[in-house]
Amino acid sequence: MTVCWTLNESVSIVVVLSWLAVNFYLFIDTFCWYAEEEAFFYTRVILGSTLAWARASAACLNFNCMLILLPVSRNFIALVRGTSVCCRGPWGRQLDKNLKFHKLVAYGIAVNAAIHIVAHLFNMERYHQSQAEDAEGLLAALSRLGNAPNESYLNPVRTLNTSTTTELLMTVSGITGLVISLALILIMTSSTECIRQSSYELFWYTHHVFIIFFISLAIHGGGRIVRGQTPESLRLHNVTFCRDRYAEWQAAALCPVPQFSGKEPSAWKWALGPVVLYAWERIIRFWRFQQEVVITKVVSHPSAVLELHMKKRDFKMAPGQYIFIQCPSISPLEWHPFTLTSAPQEDIFSVHIRASGDWTEALLKAFGAEGQAPSELSSMPRLAVDGPFGGSLADVFHYPVSVCIATGIGVTPFASLLKSMWYQCCEPQSLPELSKVYFYWICRDAGAFEWFADLLLSLETRMSERGKAHLLSYHIFLTSWDENQAFHIALHWDESLDVVTGLRQKTFYGRPNWNDEFKKIAYNHPSSSIGVFFCGPKAVSKTLQKMCRLYSSADPRGVHFYYNKESF
Repeated sequence: MTVCWTLNESVSIVVVLSWLAVNFYLFIDTFCWYAEEEAFFYTRVILGSTLAWARASAACLNFNCMLILLPVSRNFIALVRGTSVCCRGPWGRQLDKNLKFHKLVAYGIAVNAAIHIVAHLFNMERYHQSQAEDAEGLLAALSRLGNAPNESYLNPVRTLNTSTTTELLMTVSGITGLVISLALILIMTSSTECIRQSSYELFWYTHHVFIIFFISLAIHGGGRIVRGQTPESLRLHNVTFCRDRYAEWQAAALCPVPQFSGKEPSAWKWALGPVVLYAWERIIRFWRFQQEVVITKVVSHPSAVLELHMKKRDFKMAPGQYIFIQCPSISPLEWHPFTLTSAPQEDIFSVHIRASGDWTEALLKAFGAEGQAPSELSSMPRLAVDGPFGGSLADVFHYPVSVCIATGIGVTPFASLLKSMWYQCCEPQSLPELSKVYFYWICRDAGAFEWFADLLLSLETRMSERGKAHLLSYHIFLTSWDENQAFHIALHWDESLDVVTGLRQKTFYGRPNWNDEFKKIAYNHPSSSIGVFFCGPKAVSKTLQKMCRLYSSADPRGVHFYYNKESF
C-alpha cells in the first residue's frame, strides 16, 4: 500500500490552482502592460510603479467580482449539474463545494482590494507632491498641463493646497471607492461563523449590501482619475523623441502638447452577466417561495429529531439531494439546508431535522415536537421549500463497491440512498454496477437509532426475500451508554435480534477501528474501485481521507478508494 491523493482531492487542487493561475496571469499581464505601455509613460513619471500595482489589482478584482455570485446561484449550479456530462463524478462533486469556493473568491477580492486601495493612496500622494514648488523638470511640466485654456490635464490634483482626502471625496471614483470599501468590510466581518450563528439576521442584511457594492463598482471607473495619452496624441507626439524636449512643447511643431484622457470603465462589463444571472436566481427563489407546500405527516422522534413529510407540485429528486426550508412564522429571512430522507420512488418527500440551534429548536416547538402536537395539519406553520439541489451521493450506485459512513444525524442523506436501494431491489436488472454496500453509523444516543431502525429492518427483510442479503453489510456503533444499559445489553446478548435496534446485525460498542475496517474491505475486494461516502464532522473526515490514501494501491490494477464528503 502507498499514500496517494484521492481523485476528489486532486480535482479540488486543480480547481484552486486554476483559479490562482488565472489571478496570477491577470495580475502579471496587466502589471507588465501598464509598466511598459507607451500611452502611460507620462503617467508613470508622476506615479511610478504604483500605477501598475493599482491597475493589476483592479483586473483581478474585476475577475473575482465576476465569479463571486456564481457559487451562490443554486439553481444555476443545479442546471449545470443536470445538463453537463462533464459535471459528474469528481468534477461534479466540486459543485457541492460552491460555498467554499465563494469564500475563496471573497478572500481574493479582499486581498486585491487592499492592494488597490494602498496603491491609489500612494498615487494620490504622488499626484499631490508633484505640485510642490520644488518640483522641476518633466514632472513639473506634466503637473502644470491643464492650466492653459482647452488643454487636457494629467494630474487631477491641481494645486499643492488641495487636500488629497478632499480631492478623493469630491470625485466619483473616490466616493464610490469609499462605499465599496465600507461595503466589503461590512460583508466580510458579518460573515464570520460566530456572527452567522448568533445573529443570522445581521449576517443576512449586511450580506445584501452586495447590491450597493456592485452598483458602486459599476460606476467606480467613471471618475477616470488615472489618465493616459490618447491614441491621436501618440501619433502626433512621439514620447521617445519629445520627453526630453518638454520646454519646447508649446512651440515645437514636432512636439505638440500631449493630450490625455481617462481609461474607459470596464468593471461593469465583467459583472453584468453574473449580476443578471443572480437576479434571475432570486426571481426563481421568490417564485418557489410562493409555491404551496402541503405537510402530510409530522413525526416526533427521540433525541429531538423531527420528521416532516411534504408534497409540492412538480417536485422531483434524486438520492442524496437536499432542500432549503424557510418557516416565515419563525424568521422571514432564514433558509436552512436539510438532506432529503425519502426516495425518488415515493410520492412524498421527507426530511429529518435535529434541534441544534435557535431556528431548529423553534421549528421543533412550532410542530409540537417538544409537547402537544397541533391537532390539525392545516393549523401547522407554513413552510417554503427551495430545491432540490446537489446529488453527489447518487454516485454510490456508480461504484462496484461503496462504503457509506455517517455520524449522528449525518445519517439522513444515506436514508434516501438506502430507501432507493430498497425500491430498486424490487425491480429486475436493478443496480447493475453496484455489487456491495458497506454502511457504518456511529451515534452517541441509543434512542437516536429508533427512527432509522425501521428502514434498516425493512431493507434487511426485503433483500433477504429477494436473495440479495449479500448486497448490504451494515455496522452500527454506539459510543455512549450507562451501566444500566450495559447490564441490559449483556443480559440479552445471546438473543437472535439486537437489543438496541431489533436487527439481526448486532450493535458494536465504542468507535470503529478504521485501520481494521479498511484493511478488511481492501482484502475482500482486490482490484476494485471503492467509493467512500461520508457525512459528519471534520475530525472523522480527515481520518477517513487518510485511510483512503493509505489503503489505495500504487498499482493501477490494485484496489483504489475514492473519498467523497457530503457538504452543503
